[in-house]
Amino acid sequence: MENFPLFSGFLHPVISFIVSLSIIVFVHEYGHYIVGKWTGIKADVFSVGMGPVVMSRVDKNGTTWQLAAIPFGGFVKFKGDANISSSQADPKTSAYNKSDLRATLHGAPLWARTATVAAGPVFNFVFSIIIFFSLFVSVGQVREPLTISKINPLPFINQLKEGDEIISISGYQLSSASGIKNMLEYIENIDQKSIDYEVKRAGEVLNLLGPPLDLPRISGLVPLSAAVEASLNAGDVILEIDGEPISKFNQLKEAVEKSAGSPINLRVWREEKIFQTTIMPKREDIPQPEGGFITKWRIGIIGSVYPFELLKESIPVLQAIQLSFFQTYAIITSSINGLYHIIAGNISTCNLSGPLEIAEISSHMAKEGLQSFIQTLALFSAAIGFMNLLPVPVLDGGHLVFFAYEAIFKKPPNQKAFSAMMTIGFAFVLFFMMFAIFNDYFC
Repeated sequence: MENFPLFSGFLHPVISFIVSLSIIVFVHEYGHYIVGKWTGIKADVFSVGMGPVVMSRVDKNGTTWQLAAIPFGGFVKFKGDANISSSQADPKTSAYNKSDLRATLHGAPLWARTATVAAGPVFNFVFSIIIFFSLFVSVGQVREPLTISKINPLPFINQLKEGDEIISISGYQLSSASGIKNMLEYIENIDQKSIDYEVKRAGEVLNLLGPPLDLPRISGLVPLSAAVEASLNAGDVILEIDGEPISKFNQLKEAVEKSAGSPINLRVWREEKIFQTTIMPKREDIPQPEGGFITKWRIGIIGSVYPFELLKESIPVLQAIQLSFFQTYAIITSSINGLYHIIAGNISTCNLSGPLEIAEISSHMAKEGLQSFIQTLALFSAAIGFMNLLPVPVLDGGHLVFFAYEAIFKKPPNQKAFSAMMTIGFAFVLFFMMFAIFNDYFC
């Protein structure tokens, strides 16, 4: 996938953040709008962005679709709403006739209101599932027999070519990607600059020399990581750590863990040139499924077992659907876990991403390529869907709590109490946003 050529210079974090947020907000608000329409609730305004209106048009149903000047957010204002947050019904609602009242959010049956409010987060989750499904189907899985699709530049002898089918590596028969773990154990003690490959090329079986496996080669970088700050790039090969030669990715991982955050000097190969750089590992607190957390030191380098790219094929549809649901569920449970441990004080608030960090992540993934950027949209969409389901007044989750109260007690909450809780909820959200910005800055 190609990179975004326009995302260069100092503006790219802002641009990529605005694009990401606008898409996710549109999906969220469209969920509210379309389900409201299906359940008989009329939308007066659908806005992408906030503040002064830049352009607008009115559709045949009387809904004003508008683009506003401030690209941070959006809203759907339903008929009868007093404001864009749908926090309370317009007093004029009581003057509507029965059919008009039914078309308002606050005059609709409880089931219709619940479905309309829940639709925003649900559409975020569905959007994530669709993206992951598309990626699984289009990017696919490694094809068997293992076939080389791309040769990466490396400082080793390499007689392999694109299209070679791998039969064995250092004598180990490798017919599928699933055998990789056993293969790595088999060749663990092999420490050579080049190793033996048996391949099939144009119907002929050849024995060739190729690069070793599990190299300390960078195949990708984690956004905002120490590796990004050290100006490392995908394709770089780490040759030495603090003057000691390394040949395996695990050696790099072990050295980072042992550093406990101390600076590490690296000798790096990049496109036939060698240079020195210093990297400062970052602390990461990782919640555990059984409770508690562990502290790890990370530099944000993604490795790859193979020193070349392997040909891929589409994943079967049913398997792709299953993986898509699992991936979205994993994001939600990870968000719940992380938020719990932050509130409990078990891990640092630096594990919380605010708007500044999200902008940097969006920018980094956009520069990585279209596939990475789209994958980030799926991640953010699921996370925002989860955040909106939190039981905080003003958020969708708060409205759903009020609806649950109404369903149980057969009456809506007291209007004064409702207004007070909405004010508190708004103050909480505002405080949280300010905290997230300051947290980004200080972390």
